[in-house]
Amino acid sequence: MKRARTVVLFAAVPVVITAAAYLLAPTDSADTPGQPSVSASQRALEEAKSRAEEEQAADDKAIAALPAGLSAPAKKELAQQIVASAENSTLDWRSAYGYIEDIGDGQGYTAGIIGFCTGTHDLLTLVERYTKAHPDNGLARYLPALREVDGTDSHEGLDPGFTKAWKAEAEVAAFRKAQNEERDRVYFDPAVRLAKLDGLGTLGQFVYYDAMVFHGPGTNATSFYGLRERAIHEADPPSEGGSEKAYLDIFLDIREQAMRTRHGDIDTSRVDTAQRRFLYDGKLDLGTPLTWQVYGETFEVP
Repeated sequence: MKRARTVVLFAAVPVVITAAAYLLAPTDSADTPGQPSVSASQRALEEAKSRAEEEQAADDKAIAALPAGLSAPAKKELAQQIVASAENSTLDWRSAYGYIEDIGDGQGYTAGIIGFCTGTHDLLTLVERYTKAHPDNGLARYLPALREVDGTDSHEGLDPGFTKAWKAEAEVAAFRKAQNEERDRVYFDPAVRLAKLDGLGTLGQFVYYDAMVFHGPGTNATSFYGLRERAIHEADPPSEGGSEKAYLDIFLDIREQAMRTRHGDIDTSRVDTAQRRFLYDGKLDLGTPLTWQVYGETFEVP
């Protein structure tokens, strides 16, 4: 079953925006007291960009020295299976490329391997990027309607043909590849990268990934970056000398609270009898065999 997501916002953005604000601010004169000159503003922007690039390069170097973790092919495959058990009640995640329905969660149509939604911008972005590479695809003609309904639960301009077009396009190898790439770009890669920087092992990387999928990579209190911020306020992650198990336990507590904030009667078994079970069983490396329950159904990977 698919869940709602929010528009992507990244914590690093304000650094660049702050510098850019000086550059773009209207001025009456280059000599106006109290306002930076264009050259000073440009220097500030360039320095902020340089610092960000240096920090990213340092992070990249640190990550490169770490074990592959969830990025290892077998572990990444396992991650998609566990997510699919919660999102589609199956371990065969590849069967979901053509999935599309409105599940009544206020996000319009939910579709594809990760639950891209017409109401939460990620489906629109997927189709826009796919159309740029493959202009003659069967979904391109729906782009004006997708832009109109973005942020709403409306089907206006999409019915009756969009669901049929989605299923047909899912038979095209290039569109399946596009779904994989967008999943990785928006959800998997950022989650795994940040988990590694927080000192988390393979299970922790999956915990971040599943939270990114379900809650969306936004910064509000019930989105992924908001959840992480709250967790770090309550417990030190391993990168700061904290206990990995204790930190993940608190992160999952906070995540459950956020799930119930969104929907008071929500089933939280994807946390309770899956991820928390792995944690309490000491499966920090997400080693198989694994057994878990989601929505009353038992899944097993030998």
